[in-house]
Amino acid sequence: MQKEVKEKPRYAIVAAVQVPSVSDIEFEASLNELRELAKTLGYEVVRTFVQKRSGFDMTAYLGAGKRQEIRDFVNNESELDEFVEIDASPDRWNIDTLLVDHEISPSQARNLEIEVGCMVMDRTMVILEIFHRNARSRAARAQVEIARLGYMAPRMREAAKLAGPQGRQRSGEGGRGAGESQTELDRRKIRDRIAELQREIVAMDAERKTQRARRQERQGLATVALVGYTNAGKSTLTRALTGSEVLVANKLFATLDTTVRALYPESVPRILVSDTVGFIKNLPHGLVASFKSTLDEALDASLLLHVIDASDPGFVRQLEVTDEVLEEIGADVVPRIRIFNKIDHVGDATAQAEHEAALRTKYPDCVVMSARRPDDVAKLHQTIVTFFQQDLVETELFLPWSAQQLRGKIYADCQVLEEHSDSDGAFFHVRGEQDAINNLRNQLAMMH
Repeated sequence: MQKEVKEKPRYAIVAAVQVPSVSDIEFEASLNELRELAKTLGYEVVRTFVQKRSGFDMTAYLGAGKRQEIRDFVNNESELDEFVEIDASPDRWNIDTLLVDHEISPSQARNLEIEVGCMVMDRTMVILEIFHRNARSRAARAQVEIARLGYMAPRMREAAKLAGPQGRQRSGEGGRGAGESQTELDRRKIRDRIAELQREIVAMDAERKTQRARRQERQGLATVALVGYTNAGKSTLTRALTGSEVLVANKLFATLDTTVRALYPESVPRILVSDTVGFIKNLPHGLVASFKSTLDEALDASLLLHVIDASDPGFVRQLEVTDEVLEEIGADVVPRIRIFNKIDHVGDATAQAEHEAALRTKYPDCVVMSARRPDDVAKLHQTIVTFFQQDLVETELFLPWSAQQLRGKIYADCQVLEEHSDSDGAFFHVRGEQDAINNLRNQLAMMH
């Protein structure tokens, strides 16, 4: 029997500066989010260091005293205290990484790393690493690589400072000419690689748009896109609405590649449901731009389901983040239904009822539900179908006995409300899209 190999735990510490403009609630919510991001990367956060300052230290982000405190902790030179967030083992732990809850400059990161004695990852780098690990499709991998290269380029200059003579002038074969430095060569390679990837993405975008247009022309499909904060339950809801197996994990950014499935049970018109990448507070602008094509499903959708975690005390912040990103990509004009998910995670039945009442008061047109309750999912299913059926028309179709081969198409393209027959053929009272009904009438006319 093969033994299961247990991965060695990786320990990290988190550090953040709270400036006067950030409230305690917002500050703590951001720290919790970073700890969840660390968990997604496989880290176990040992302790969080916080410091209130009027601004960030320009040299190394944190003040000198706090940097020394972290250094002592990393070197196991400080006493254990009540701030330690995990049970201490007899031999303590080895801190792999310091995670910083802001995007910091390359020089700040380098100086902080030297002073505390372990690797430093800022918030942007953490998100990029998660995206890098989780991207599966060719488009998502290309977008991640562009974002990573753009992030790493300015940091190479800091590395070159430490490299000394190795990073300085070089000439000869393989360079543009005498005197070009290795750093300049590397930066040129990065620029060329980014340009190459951008050309690939443009080609892939054009291909995807063509495929979507053909699919919609061929099948007359309506589209719904689930959008919202990462870990709000979009994938669980997608699986419930489509009856399909979609990756569901209690991790931030479990879904990076858009998945598309048909709404089940199927309806008229047939509806496609797309699960998109989750949003997050302070998502780097370059990353939003890089993932624009991943979010194109939201742009192309006829209806957005904005999924919000009702159990998260900071859900208002989640709402704002999603609204901002949707506006940035131009999807704020698409019709939207707010769905407050995970209501079953809010205390007992009384607490849930009170929270639901408060949400409905503040957001009158919202849906409050749990994706794990079949009755709730069925109601949402009907809400979606009703939205797409509001522009349908009702009419009568006559199908002579000589044209019964079209019976299946009538049932496929329309909702049959009533059927009766006489000696000449069958009469159908149907509801459907005008284009689909016109197409059926044309086919019937050709058969007369």
